[in-house]
Amino acid sequence: MKILVINCGSSSLKYQLIDMDNENVIAKGLVERIGIEGSRIKHETIGKEKQVIEKPLADHSNAIKSVIDALTNSEFGAVSSLDEIGAVGHRVVHGGEDFSESVVIDEKVMEAIERNIELAPLHNPPNIMEAIERNIELAPLHNPPNIMGIEACQKLLPSIKQVAVFDTAFHQSMPPVNYVYAIPYKYYEEDKIRRYGFHGTSHKYLTHRMAELLNKNVEEVNLITCHLGNGSSISAIKKGKSVNTSMGLTPLEGLPMGTRSGDIDPAIVTFIMDKENLNTEEISNILNKESGVLGISGVSSDFRDIEEAAEAGNERAQLALDVFEDKVRKFISSYITEFEDINKIDAIVFTAGLGENSPETREHIINKMSVFGLKIDKAKNNVRGKEQLISSDDSSIKVFVVPTDEEMMIARDTLSLV
Repeated sequence: MKILVINCGSSSLKYQLIDMDNENVIAKGLVERIGIEGSRIKHETIGKEKQVIEKPLADHSNAIKSVIDALTNSEFGAVSSLDEIGAVGHRVVHGGEDFSESVVIDEKVMEAIERNIELAPLHNPPNIMEAIERNIELAPLHNPPNIMGIEACQKLLPSIKQVAVFDTAFHQSMPPVNYVYAIPYKYYEEDKIRRYGFHGTSHKYLTHRMAELLNKNVEEVNLITCHLGNGSSISAIKKGKSVNTSMGLTPLEGLPMGTRSGDIDPAIVTFIMDKENLNTEEISNILNKESGVLGISGVSSDFRDIEEAAEAGNERAQLALDVFEDKVRKFISSYITEFEDINKIDAIVFTAGLGENSPETREHIINKMSVFGLKIDKAKNNVRGKEQLISSDDSSIKVFVVPTDEEMMIARDTLSLV
């Protein structure tokens, strides 16, 4: 069966067509600047020449239609007709407490996805299309564009089953002690304000892949998974289930990231608002778009640029890296305590853009955790974007690099349901 994986952002759309008989990607692409001047499609059918198609795309429905046209194009497409596509799997960022696993989409599912938009009122502009046109990212909760993508697929592919795979679902196994905030409990009861966690599809993929690498059942695997990139989160996985994770109600909580602040004193928010006379949208923009390693370094939100600047002697760039690595160590250290015995932890796993491709970051993080008996093998760690055991033989916990594959996880979930 061939499964189309769709990942809709506010003004972009990523897609992959995967042949699940052998789990091979047969086509993939990116639609950029939906609803904005200069929109285009970057499409690649494996084994054929890459295509860049520039055309006006007013909304996600136009974008999905253009993706279908590219996939079925007689010259550079991947399938001869839509009949070859067995199902569509959609990444949906927020499932709230409604979903602890992926589901086939029906009316009730759509109602629940729409209901969970309310979990982020500050990031849900009343006019969604106007927000997209102004290039305002609807994150931290992307449900509005996710809904647009689903509805577009339902309209254009009415006979094909659609599946929703939620970023938050994997973390629904967390115990209350790890998701309840120390604010008046009524805000949880009435408004469902709690830790949800994100990157769940990535953390789930790592859990299943590590079970294969360790030759264990998924239900036996104990891990600390580190998804480190422009967006970053760390999770504690106990017996194959998430028991704690660093992101919270929104992806703003936790580690400092490319442009997100991560954990800060909440009083900073009201202090800056009062001092600068800012409204909620303006302070949200500062915390989500102007903070993190960009805010500290003043150089870039891209860790590669910051590493280069630090090597050239830029002190603020070095400080940004130090702050990030320090916070990663703190989360790993605290998650070690989620397990009764350090010897029961099977592995610490690094993934995503930075985690997979920066040997220096991994080395800096692990080398300062020798108090736990963690040790890096410098030669093994000299790897980028490849599965590898990178800890020394005498390390108390094994340390791995494992490239994540969220699209494959979405496709697998979709296949299992249809």
